[in-house]
Amino acid sequence: MLERLVSSLEKAPIVKRGEYNYFIHPITDGVPEVEPALLREVCTALVKVLDLDGVDRIIATEAMAIPIGTALSLATDIPMNIVRKREYRLPGEIAVHQATGYSKGQIYLNGVRKGDRVVIVDDVISTGGTARALLWALDQAGTTVVDVCFVIKRGNPDIGRDYKSLVTVEVTDRVRVVERIF
Repeated sequence: MLERLVSSLEKAPIVKRGEYNYFIHPITDGVPEVEPALLREVCTALVKVLDLDGVDRIIATEAMAIPIGTALSLATDIPMNIVRKREYRLPGEIAVHQATGYSKGQIYLNGVRKGDRVVIVDDVISTGGTARALLWALDQAGTTVVDVCFVIKRGNPDIGRDYKSLVTVEVTDRVRVVERIF
């Protein structure tokens, strides 16, 4: 399992963003295209590793967690909430201030209720800035975060709680998968 993910990561092109070596991959960037077999493989792995018992909602952050969360929602019949970059000003909306290794911004959590049991899925974790901010917002909303899984982990970010990742990569002038869950 995860052969497609590992193989495609090890072929991923690298671009420089300042001093940061940024890999470009269908799961993290949606380019050049997201193959259904790759998305299915990732979804199947998420179903196997996540604790989904009694979960009310899947939380997916815009943009690249959306295809992952959608596939997981279709496979499990668990509703998905998308944390958006756009403010909607709906009742109960929580603004989430995020800072990553290469950007800062604000995202917005909507539609979760006190007492909801949720899981967070995301395409990649590198600094943990988005995840820490989202965990804070979910705590403010009164939810219980049952599990967290990232498809790809880069480095060893601390988000203040345990989490899972399907693969861990090192990025130099190329991507090397150094650990995988299966």
